[in-house]
Amino acid sequence: MNLFKKEEIIKYTINFSDPYADITLMNYIDKLINLYNFNHWVIVCIGTDRSTGDSLGPLIGTRLKIHEADNFLIIGTLDEPIHALNLNDTIEYIKINHPNSGVIAIDASLGKLTSVGHIQILNGPLRPGAGVKKELPEIGHFHITGIVNVGGFMEYFVLQNTRLSLVIRMSEIISLAIIKIIEGKIKKETVVNN
Repeated sequence: MNLFKKEEIIKYTINFSDPYADITLMNYIDKLINLYNFNHWVIVCIGTDRSTGDSLGPLIGTRLKIHEADNFLIIGTLDEPIHALNLNDTIEYIKINHPNSGVIAIDASLGKLTSVGHIQILNGPLRPGAGVKKELPEIGHFHITGIVNVGGFMEYFVLQNTRLSLVIRMSEIISLAIIKIIEGKIKKETVVNN
């Protein structure tokens, strides 16, 4: 049984160099969150710090962890990464401990040369490891990917040789957008509860 039902296909793309990328991304994420009736969200940041290109998720998770709130749980940081070896366990943990939560998956990806530096938000589950030909379980009601380098040839080598500056900048933008969502949802709940 798949925990993550695929709804209609919705896709947004933003270039990380856009001066309003964080605000645009925040609005897109908020639109997708509002498609669902979840009061609690688990944000799963996938990747490893052992590869420059694949460190996007853990960098984001580490930034978000200090902004974790009652209705947003962050999983996957530089200290405790989520990767191929523990992804199944993470999905089981979510099924058991947060069965009524929405899941947002975040990961780095490879793409066309013209797409490098783009951040994509898609409704439906993420297929982690697809860029490096790995068969891993799908995760997420919707997902965010940062295209960090070119795919199609020697993917592991390409991920190892991705510019750290690009990965850090993209992680800052994605983190900032999500922090604004978390803080905005906290403010809305406080107003409603008062």
